[in-house]
Amino acid sequence: MLQKMGPAMSNSSTRRHSRLTVIRAVDGCPSFKCQLRGTGEPQGSNGVPDPANFRLEEATLAPGLEEEEVLVRTLYLSVDPYMRCRMNEDSGVEYLTAWKLSESVDGGGVGAVQASRHHAYREGDVVTSFTWPWQTHAVVKGSILQKVNPSLVNGHLSYFLGAVGMTGLTALLGMREKGHVIRGANRTLVVSGAAGACGSVAGQIGRLDGCARVVGICGSQDKCKVLVEVLGFSGAIDYRRQDVVAGLRENCPDGIDVYFDNVGGDISDTVIGQMNEGGHVILCGQISQYNKDVPYPPPLSQETRDNLSRKNITRERFMVLDYVSQAQDALDELGRMVASGQVKVLETIQNGIENMGVAFCSMLKGGNLGKQIVKIFQ
Repeated sequence: MLQKMGPAMSNSSTRRHSRLTVIRAVDGCPSFKCQLRGTGEPQGSNGVPDPANFRLEEATLAPGLEEEEVLVRTLYLSVDPYMRCRMNEDSGVEYLTAWKLSESVDGGGVGAVQASRHHAYREGDVVTSFTWPWQTHAVVKGSILQKVNPSLVNGHLSYFLGAVGMTGLTALLGMREKGHVIRGANRTLVVSGAAGACGSVAGQIGRLDGCARVVGICGSQDKCKVLVEVLGFSGAIDYRRQDVVAGLRENCPDGIDVYFDNVGGDISDTVIGQMNEGGHVILCGQISQYNKDVPYPPPLSQETRDNLSRKNITRERFMVLDYVSQAQDALDELGRMVASGQVKVLETIQNGIENMGVAFCSMLKGGNLGKQIVKIFQ
């Protein structure tokens, strides 16, 4: 493993720093192999990712910036469940490209502009991108960046990758567009993956928007405690140690009206089995299935399909990119809710680019509380 870069970069718009640290995807375990079925649908590899799938290297940036390019210093990087799909030859969705072996990995990131030849950015601007290279420094096209205002998050720049970023947008717009919550209608909301980045925000949004009862499903007693005592959930179920069927009956005596689904699999089948007539499933993620040899979204059991049909339950896949026109207003609202304390932010922060693979694999196993972030520079 190579050492991280030392000296600071030049602020000149005509020079790039000569050294940077970069994370590349490497082969050597099932996670970077896949198979295509005869239908042409992308299949998972049935491989569990390992930190060894990521290689830390030092690389050189040539001097000078081309027109429209921006030199950025990385402050925080995000690791997210959807990234597991990018480890296959085909990500399975049209809006995500697969990571390529021996090339720099990318994902959500936030950083500072150090030099620019793009008219929209100047030195010192704080910027974010959904396709930020996993590098300490990078030269990118200005078109992939978005300028953000640090005052919106009271200086907590990592929030732009979570509660006041793509994660928060997914939670807020998913609940608003697909949850059909009616204030005063005594609705019960269940959230799986409730102590994760998206689930922890979605549950709070559901409560603020008028759900009478919000119940979270997560993977430890400590997480259950945080959901109830810190985030204001009505109840929580530890699926590793509790009977989920019994826990739902106890916590949702009037049945379930809205289900924010982050995990799929057996847990989701159980929740759907206790849903009320005319309920709504918000299909956000399926993290329990990402290492399996199944297409996305994974197929449902016959019993679950029958429940959805018989009870007239909607189950719609939600993609936040379909609501770009609402994004800025939603981000402003999330910023206000976080600033006022209405929405509380949970984060698990790992330090150092050398720990990107460790953080990624830990997140996939539920090792995070809230958003998993890796701090690259202060």
